[in-house]
Amino acid sequence: MSMLSAFALGGATTAKSLPLTPPQNHRNKLTKHNHRHSLKSNPTVHTRFQSQFLSISSPSLRKLPRLHVSSSNNAQFNSVPEENQVHQQKQSNFIEFITSERIKVVAMLALALGLCNADRVVMSVAIVPLSLANGWSRSFAGIVQSSFLWGYLLSPIAGGVLVDNYGGKVVMAWGVALWSLATFLTPWAAETSLLALLVVRIMLGMAEGVALPSMNNMIVRWFPRTERARAVGISMAGFLLGCALALTLSPILMSQGGIFSPFVIFGLSGFLWVLVWLSATSSTPDRCPQISKYELEYILNKSQKSFPVEIAKPKKVKVVPSFRRLLSKPPTWSLIVANAMHSWGFFVVLSWMPIYFNSVYHVDLRRAAWFSAVPWLVMAVMNYLAGLWSDMMIQSGKSVTLTRKIMQTIGFVGPGLCLIGLTTAKNPSLGSAWLTLAFGLKSFSHSGFLVNLQEIAPQYSGVLHGISNTAGTLAAIIGTVGVGFFVELVGSFPGFLLLTSLLYFLAALFYCLYSTGEIVNFDDPVG
Repeated sequence: MSMLSAFALGGATTAKSLPLTPPQNHRNKLTKHNHRHSLKSNPTVHTRFQSQFLSISSPSLRKLPRLHVSSSNNAQFNSVPEENQVHQQKQSNFIEFITSERIKVVAMLALALGLCNADRVVMSVAIVPLSLANGWSRSFAGIVQSSFLWGYLLSPIAGGVLVDNYGGKVVMAWGVALWSLATFLTPWAAETSLLALLVVRIMLGMAEGVALPSMNNMIVRWFPRTERARAVGISMAGFLLGCALALTLSPILMSQGGIFSPFVIFGLSGFLWVLVWLSATSSTPDRCPQISKYELEYILNKSQKSFPVEIAKPKKVKVVPSFRRLLSKPPTWSLIVANAMHSWGFFVVLSWMPIYFNSVYHVDLRRAAWFSAVPWLVMAVMNYLAGLWSDMMIQSGKSVTLTRKIMQTIGFVGPGLCLIGLTTAKNPSLGSAWLTLAFGLKSFSHSGFLVNLQEIAPQYSGVLHGISNTAGTLAAIIGTVGVGFFVELVGSFPGFLLLTSLLYFLAALFYCLYSTGEIVNFDDPVG
């Protein structure tokens, strides 16, 4: 008699006495089978079957048809401890995440933002030999560097509107193509005239203005709420690694191939990225031919639970939403102030740290670039860890509003304190340590205001990102140009670092007072 026949002969009474209870459909089949054979259970059969069943090895047990343990039936089967089930679930989630189509999308976004940052950073290194060759003062060098920001000033708003209407995939492709072309043409422009150089830098800024709104749009479409902070963390880690890579490689490339060789290499890399992006990614999960059914259902179901407005076919927004209504809400201004302060600190350090280490600590250009690059590497790692921690806080039951405020406070108060420490550093190693800590903590703000843009206005996230980016660009222009004039008037960098520290504290307070993690109804009339 086979094991399966023995299982049938056991009857309904035998099944109840066993420590393992089969699912309901198996119990029904067994009952029907018993009635058909008109067999009555007896103690002898019961005992013989129980001893046979308990001696079944695990391979034999797996051969029983349709008798398997699934996540939905774990409560009925006590063979796996609850702790092991939780561990296996976490492991399964991690493996699914790193092998999914959405991780491919966010990896491509990280590469794009890496190129975006590298293309703008190259000038921060090249400005030193260019200034020496052309006799530029520090204030004029600041104007040359800030020309990028002139183009970046208004394009985020236009880019945000385009993203909300045409999607992040198309707009990002055009953006990368145009800014890569501007980077590639920079050597020609610099050899032609100062006006041509300024025009190309403005073109670079205009094209790069669509990068962050496009990233935001793609993450909203591809990631559920409980994974967005880490998705932003991965994307911004690429952004920061691009900065570190450019600051580290540019002096080496310049020494081997001339001042303009980094511009050529990074420009060509951008063209290659566009080809891969268009052929390997889709604008939404439901349009991706490679996505598994499980992943598609996971994204849609998770999105339904977090933001019903985002699933299926989102409501078509106006070509230009009411800016008056957008600006009438305090949460909008909390994002504007946060983005402005973020850009102020970011571009001041990005543009002036090589010169800072060169003038204050008297290190050469290559070593100055290295000291400026180390903080970005640490920030890239901390950026992902902050996003992961943020997602875990929300999953554990903490409110989104509280989570964003905690992240933003760490991301602003931390760097403010570290900049005060930087002004007291007596050597370049200690100065680099303070700067590294400052930007490691600064990365927490990406899990604050940057994710918050998606949460208060999912249907307007692109244009809202554009508005706040424009405010950030204005602040960056003032800060970048202001450093040069401030240093010439006052005679030192530390005073400007202390001013930046104070602004960090005030911006953190403003964000905590007026931000929210809930959807804001921007369609209400202005009261």
